[in-house]
Amino acid sequence: MAKLVCGMNVSLDGYVDHMAFAPNATLFRRFIEEAQWQAGSVYGRVMYEIMRYWDDEHPEWGEDEKAFAAAWRRQPKWVVSRTLESVGPNATLIKDDLENAIRQLKLEHEGEIEVAGPGLAYSLTELGLIDEYRIYLHPVVLGQGNPYFAGPRPPLRLMEHERIDDVIKLTYIPA
Repeated sequence: MAKLVCGMNVSLDGYVDHMAFAPNATLFRRFIEEAQWQAGSVYGRVMYEIMRYWDDEHPEWGEDEKAFAAAWRRQPKWVVSRTLESVGPNATLIKDDLENAIRQLKLEHEGEIEVAGPGLAYSLTELGLIDEYRIYLHPVVLGQGNPYFAGPRPPLRLMEHERIDDVIKLTYIPA
């Protein structure tokens, strides 16, 4: 059975904004490694549209960007959206019955399935389907944006913390 893991970069004041700050080189290499062994990713519409960047080749990319793109393209993706009519390569659209669709994914796969996007994470938290939260805390204050936890924070238990250069990775499970 797969484990559903919600991992996102977050500012010191609790916001997720993938256009306002990016992981440093060390953290990006960690994300490459994770993408290489993940069983897949579940995206909300907005995050999926941001991540579609990795579907295309860009001549300015270095080796790390090429490695991440290859890993991202290889893994299956499930996109939760009521408005999209189609999705790109190696992706499946989930339009209805989110809870049963995610429960089925967890049963059919082994390893970790990443959850990306604060809105989707909120919905899956409400359904009690997220098994682990990974907060990559960056030394940035945004003052606005989408909060990591879109609703009340669920009861959590800290399992691990790790410093990755100037970022702190906090790993929690539901309490």
